[in-house]
Amino acid sequence: MFRLQDIVWLFKGVTTFALVGASGTGKSFRAKLLAQKYNIDVIIDDGLLIKEDKILAGHSAKREKTFLSAIKVALFDDKKHRDEVAKALQKLKAKKILILGTSEKMIQKIVLRLQLPAPETMIHIEEIATQEEIDKAIRSRNVEGKHVIPVPAIEIKRNYPHIFFDVVRVFQKRRAAGSGDKLYEKSVVRPEFSKKGRISISEAALTQMVMHCVAEYDPEVRLKKLSIRSDQQGYRLIITVDVPFGVHLTGAIHHMQEYIIDNIEKYTGILIEEVSIVIDKITQTEKLTE
Repeated sequence: MFRLQDIVWLFKGVTTFALVGASGTGKSFRAKLLAQKYNIDVIIDDGLLIKEDKILAGHSAKREKTFLSAIKVALFDDKKHRDEVAKALQKLKAKKILILGTSEKMIQKIVLRLQLPAPETMIHIEEIATQEEIDKAIRSRNVEGKHVIPVPAIEIKRNYPHIFFDVVRVFQKRRAAGSGDKLYEKSVVRPEFSKKGRISISEAALTQMVMHCVAEYDPEVRLKKLSIRSDQQGYRLIITVDVPFGVHLTGAIHHMQEYIIDNIEKYTGILIEEVSIVIDKITQTEKLTE
């Protein structure tokens, strides 16, 4: 189904590509090579708008001091930030745009917030990197806290000197005869949140917080079961509840999801990726009689 902005970009002859992979699997490292393969003009990565080795707009999620705030920057959560990048995109005459994200859901959020067309091609990191290369990238991220930004060192030193760590140079052989090889330079950085490490929380503590949030939101909602899963990105919760008859399920439950996510992220600094609520029973509210 086409949206209005899809039709506008279609008339402009603009198409988007997406590179999807979990955090630390080497997306930024391979972004320039992928852009060269598809003749892509512009890259959107971790809050930055990049063209021809230059940062044109936005600011890097790598400069953030907490993992949660870094995720919000990468998702263009702040209106001023996304407006700056969206306006810069409107002025550009780029025909192809590459967006990097940790999931297809993240790509969809970025596309909507920057008012870009839905990706024509969705590429997963497993399609362009071996499992050995992915595992090596993950080890580098987890053990050493190293991140890659697909722009030359001079650009990072000028904008974010306090997180600059090293430089990587990659030679790409040109297919056309006589065109010569091309050198790509990428910057390795050590974000503030990477130096401090991730924040984690025990299941018991997280369970207590969820119970408190549910009771505070609506004392008549009864929490029956809580399932907690965690991965490199954050935590996923599956909550089973009984709700009283008369509750507007769609609106009230959706608001309760937001209430739980907002409060846990606010007071713990951890990232809640998803809260799924399962309604087990609709209960009848008992009336007190004299």
